[in-house]
Amino acid sequence: MISSSSITVPNFVTDTWVPASWEEFMALADNPAYEKGKFYYHQGYIRIEMSPVGPRHGRQNSIVSYVILLFASLKNIPIVEFTNTSFRKAGIDEFQPDLAFYIGSGLKVPPETNSPVNLSEYDPPTLVVEIGASSISDDLGRKRLLYERAGVQEYWVNDANVQDAIAFSIAEGRSGEIQESLVLPGLTLALVKEALQRSQTEDDGTITRWLLQTFSQS
Repeated sequence: MISSSSITVPNFVTDTWVPASWEEFMALADNPAYEKGKFYYHQGYIRIEMSPVGPRHGRQNSIVSYVILLFASLKNIPIVEFTNTSFRKAGIDEFQPDLAFYIGSGLKVPPETNSPVNLSEYDPPTLVVEIGASSISDDLGRKRLLYERAGVQEYWVNDANVQDAIAFSIAEGRSGEIQESLVLPGLTLALVKEALQRSQTEDDGTITRWLLQTFSQS
């Protein structure tokens, strides 16, 4: 095992993919200098995101989360949400998405602990959401490949710069764009986008009333 002291801050570039071994990844994960970072590992590359999170990211994160949870609740779909949680396949992959959801029954949902979710023991999340601004090209690129490999069934990317969202269904290690969720049937990306647009001028109560009316009609 490589000690965390052998990889110093000046020698590691954050917010981009850097070639490294799993042992180096684990050393960085234990390094206090990166304790506030988001960690990803895929096919011999590390990405640690240290960019500060501002109100734009936080607001749109909450809107997307609320749309999903409200829809699932009203449609009686079992759902469990994890925010900014690490999922690990030791020696292979790690990801820490903004939002992750287990949707449906019969899934091996991880318990509440302070350790990364062990994907050798528990199921991967059904739906993963990344909220991106400066990282949007990576969210649509290498991270998409990471989630294909991890066994996630659906992947959404929210472009926080323009209040837009794009969704991919994943099957047999390949993804394709969709306009309506397959894991939450009836929830369209058009509605998610409209909710994001409304969040620029409307408060949460107004958006909630609109969502309730819209979902009751579907």
